[in-house]
Amino acid sequence: MSALLTRTERLDRLPYTRRHNKLLIGSGVGWALDAMDIGLISFIMAALAREWSLSGGELSLLGSVGFVGMAFGASLGGLLADRIGRRQVFALTLLIYGVATGLSALSTGLVALIAFRFVVGLGLGAELPVASTLVSEFAPRKIRGRVVVALESFWAVGWLAAATIGFFVVPQANGWRWALALGAIPAAYSLIVRFGLPESVRFLEAKGRHAEAERVVRDFESAAGIASPTHAAAEGPVLPTLTSTRRDLWGDRFRVRTIALWLTWFGINFAYYGAFIWLPTLLFEGGMTLVKSFEFTLYMTLAQLPGYATAAFLIEKWGRRPTLVTFLGGSVVGAVAFGLAPGLAAAVAPGDEGTAFAVTLAAGCVLSFFNLGAWGALYAITPEVYPTAMRATGAGAATAFGRIAAMAAPLVVPWVVAAAGRPVLFGLFGAMFTVAMIAAWFLPEYTDRALDET
Repeated sequence: MSALLTRTERLDRLPYTRRHNKLLIGSGVGWALDAMDIGLISFIMAALAREWSLSGGELSLLGSVGFVGMAFGASLGGLLADRIGRRQVFALTLLIYGVATGLSALSTGLVALIAFRFVVGLGLGAELPVASTLVSEFAPRKIRGRVVVALESFWAVGWLAAATIGFFVVPQANGWRWALALGAIPAAYSLIVRFGLPESVRFLEAKGRHAEAERVVRDFESAAGIASPTHAAAEGPVLPTLTSTRRDLWGDRFRVRTIALWLTWFGINFAYYGAFIWLPTLLFEGGMTLVKSFEFTLYMTLAQLPGYATAAFLIEKWGRRPTLVTFLGGSVVGAVAFGLAPGLAAAVAPGDEGTAFAVTLAAGCVLSFFNLGAWGALYAITPEVYPTAMRATGAGAATAFGRIAAMAAPLVVPWVVAAAGRPVLFGLFGAMFTVAMIAAWFLPEYTDRALDET
């Protein structure tokens, strides 16, 4: 391999190796644990509604407060990742939310649980954009999108774990406490992340830490069986210093990208969290038993896996933007169908609970398939929108804006259901998916292109 290539070009041209796989799995396990924590709260809300006799407003606050923390965490985490490193922030956030989740199992009332959920949100909000940025900056150029979608697919694994725990553990006596206690696992895993994963070469280059960057690149080249240059450059490309503030995101170069990215994140967050955080509770209030509502959610979660697999295949065939737009369009159809499903089932087979369950489940699986595939495509495209020095900051800012929607949606759900019913609620979610779909057309296309350094 020519010594004239920069270190990032050497990384981009490598085949996918066991070293990439270690990075993907190491980051993905943290991602899955995040999803498990967020997924668990949806089941715990349904259980606490019965055990603590919580009102709809109290449940909304419990469902939303974590996203308040996530909004702050995403913005702060992105800024820190561009200053002290992707790996450092990733490990720190795992530690914060792991400890807070474990402590929340000891909550004696709603106020204490809400306080812990806010701290949990700080850690979760910072971790997700940082992990996707780290993986994106190491993935080989030709399959970068596919690798990031594979990272996002760990979300389905975590949510499936949450659904399993929800089905088997939460309905038991004090089951919600045991479920939250399992969330302490990330605290231990953070040590593995801190010492087991590499720091981003692009970050190291931008900070002038060229010897460290060279060691990391040589490690990946060794794993690929490719000889490293005999005389590697002592220094990498000199990158201009960016302040990585919101002002930079809204400059002439990035303004359209920022608007499009923020609107996409806002729409998909509102629809996804509005639907899935409340799903077990809505089903329970609609007449299903608590256990049956958990079983339904478990089946819907399984539909996420083929959604991710399909998005991972298409994102390098069609490109990031067409894949994202297509899956958002499918999400619109799924949301509307899910809202209308009970009425359609009643018209086809009045009083037949089996038919009602089957029709609603089919619509829910369509929603789950396309929605999570869209998430995979969005996480693939987000780190590509900005150059290295502001990549994590930009991703964190977009994520933080999306978390505002995630915070608002659980608060809106009980009000909309009470005022207009479930069909209107899921029609609203369909409208938010439509906003995201339109905005996504204005995002840049980076399929088989190197990430921007400056």
